[in-house]
Amino acid sequence: MESQPNNPLHGVKLEQIINDLVAHYGWEYMGYTIKIKCFTDNPSVKSSLKFLRRTPWARTKVENMYLNYLKNKN
Repeated sequence: MESQPNNPLHGVKLEQIINDLVAHYGWEYMGYTIKIKCFTDNPSVKSSLKFLRRTPWARTKVENMYLNYLKNKN
């Protein structure tokens, strides 16, 4: 595996991203910020993973939200 020191998402699994965001923001805020049904209608990590793996635009939004979370965390 190639080292990517400038990529904060390198080596971070999508499940970990979702878990971190839910722990910090909660489903309600995530659904308000990113308007997708898997965050607003009976949300779960499993349904979110399924949707985000098949929907590149939504995954990009979640990854950007995670990058902002990491930036503000430090």
